[in-house]
Amino acid sequence: MEGAGVRLRRAFGFGNTQETDPFLLLDDFRNDNPADYLAGFPWHPHRGIETITYVLAGSVDHGDSLGNEGSISAGDVQWMTAGSGIIQQEMPKGASDGKMHGFQLWANLPSSLKMTAPRYQDVPSAEISELTEDDGTRVRVICGDFQGVTGPVDGVAAEPNYLDVSVPPNTRRRLPVETTRHAFAYIFAGSGSFCNASAPLAVPTEGVGWSDTSLSEVADNRSLILFDTGDEVVVEAGEEGIRFLLVSGKPLKEPVAWYGPIVMNTQEELRQAFAEYKAGTFLKH
Repeated sequence: MEGAGVRLRRAFGFGNTQETDPFLLLDDFRNDNPADYLAGFPWHPHRGIETITYVLAGSVDHGDSLGNEGSISAGDVQWMTAGSGIIQQEMPKGASDGKMHGFQLWANLPSSLKMTAPRYQDVPSAEISELTEDDGTRVRVICGDFQGVTGPVDGVAAEPNYLDVSVPPNTRRRLPVETTRHAFAYIFAGSGSFCNASAPLAVPTEGVGWSDTSLSEVADNRSLILFDTGDEVVVEAGEEGIRFLLVSGKPLKEPVAWYGPIVMNTQEELRQAFAEYKAGTFLKH
């Protein structure tokens, strides 16, 4: 369980961050039962990270200590820079059929920006460009660049490329990735095979908490793929096609001190952050 009782799937997080640096965590919150998500994520702090929330079905209401309020729905993106500290709540609501689906990606901030001023932005679906290739492959460019198209989410310190890719059945597709980047794919529909990649890593079906570092042995067909250093990703879609997130970013190569929603560089900085939160001096802006 996460938040006040939200069942979700954690693709990665709270483990060794070296393979996914500068990314810390990817959550897949996908559910058809409102009882499993309506409790949401009540007021909680963040420091030292940025989050990118991408909704595919239902909506998420947001409020924070800066006075921002908003709601993102199917196809929309929310970008939040916690920086020096922010207190926020995120409350999911399902679609008319009860379905809720979205992703939240955490990107680390470098030490030089850990205490930067917090920021927040909603990006409506209409502002996200989608390319359709000659072979029928569709790519939504959420962040970064793809084939000359720039995504609307900018200013993220990790400089990520964040793509939503759909490849038609039995189609082989090459997608460029800079050699200096760590890259991963998260499959959330259909199936396929990737070249020069890790074996598929199954994502646990049990909800996990912020401090839970164990993985469930039971997993469904959701898969995380980690890529070796190279200049492209090659995927061949299966009989039903394949849809996946393709995310890459430049590694920070900095020490990580992480507990719950706060990520710093040293244990002393981490202790100080929690002491400030307890003392009521957490917010700097």
